[in-house]
Amino acid sequence: MTESVLVVPGDGIGQEVVPAAVDVLSDVADLEFFHAEAGDHVKRETGEALPEETYRRASEADATLFGAAGETAADVILPLREAVGSFANVRPARAYPGVDALRPETDLVFVRENTEGVYSGIESEVAEGVTTLTRVVTEEASRRIAEYGFEYAAENGYDDVTIAHKANVMRTTDGQFLDAAKTVAGERGADYEEALMDALAMHLLLRPEEYGVVICPNLAGDMLSDLAAGLVGGLGLLPSANVGAENALFEPVHGSAPDIAGQGVANPAATVLSGAMLLEHLGYDAEAAAVRGAVEGVLAEGPRTPDLGGDASTEDVTAAIRERL
Repeated sequence: MTESVLVVPGDGIGQEVVPAAVDVLSDVADLEFFHAEAGDHVKRETGEALPEETYRRASEADATLFGAAGETAADVILPLREAVGSFANVRPARAYPGVDALRPETDLVFVRENTEGVYSGIESEVAEGVTTLTRVVTEEASRRIAEYGFEYAAENGYDDVTIAHKANVMRTTDGQFLDAAKTVAGERGADYEEALMDALAMHLLLRPEEYGVVICPNLAGDMLSDLAAGLVGGLGLLPSANVGAENALFEPVHGSAPDIAGQGVANPAATVLSGAMLLEHLGYDAEAAAVRGAVEGVLAEGPRTPDLGGDASTEDVTAAIRERL
């Protein structure tokens, strides 16, 4: 049976890097691609950033490949993650040979809770000039992300697992997150360390080689993974997966980059690497490894886009990846 993949390029450079990734995936796997739109341009045309049809097709596809959204990002990506039942946001941050990385020893994976925390969307204005934000943390979601994180570490050969939190201040919410994660570790007989998320940010900069899988609440995972991008050469190298029980959505961590959109110089690496994660999700492990190896070869030897110090176009880099395949 041929798996179905919904393709949603979105805004800005999403319109350039997502087609590049689809070309690469088409070279190695027999997938059926369907296309849909979402983002700023869709809202201008229709009044809604995420059409109901796009949401439905994402929920029905075997996987979704998404590019980026601009000003409507929260109106697009959060519902799309909901459509695929995502509870875990997996963000690898790895330094590649040939890339001018601040910390070339970096090989991290952030496993981020993806359904609640401060991204639950519960905000209100209680009085003029006074606003509130409700942070939601449940034991069920905390256990689920911890179980996924420890399982991911075991399956992918990471010995070091860190639980990030701020339970010294957010004693009830992060206290529950930490307790749930520690309980899961105890049940599995797994080793771990815990770290205050602000101190962890400093330690990641100074000693990234001491860390492997980092299990994080929602906001902490978002911020720490972006910080890690600076260690490995920029956001143009970071893929991600939004994983549900059966379905999943894959996207580069970078945004729509309106400053370079339409110029044909966007780095497709993060989106192609997201495509490799999509292949793994669908069971194409050998094909995923081949794609990842081709990307690594191009990063090491070129050609490279301007963000990595080169002068190649998106098309040039994509062609080089496909030639290596």
